[in-house]
Amino acid sequence: MVVDTILGALATILHSLITIYTWVVIIASILSFIKPDPNNPLVQILYRLTEPLFAKVRSWLPFLLFNGIDLSPLAVVIALQFIDMTVVKVLFLYARG
Repeated sequence: MVVDTILGALATILHSLITIYTWVVIIASILSFIKPDPNNPLVQILYRLTEPLFAKVRSWLPFLLFNGIDLSPLAVVIALQFIDMTVVKVLFLYARG
């Protein structure tokens, strides 16, 4: 019973974190088209939260940089949604089972 509650709580927290980070990635990729002031604290936070992962994805999948268009945010969002639909669902199933 306690393990079920803990697994359910972990699944809920993981789902929330994935959702928040997905929105961070979307906002950062939209801001990359606008070219805001790089000294803006919000822009710096978004850059620090997303750029290390984008760089890692670009190094793993170099074909995502296509004619000057960086598709690594799209790959990150797809990976996050895959994790949300598999790992989180499995945690929820174990929590209820």
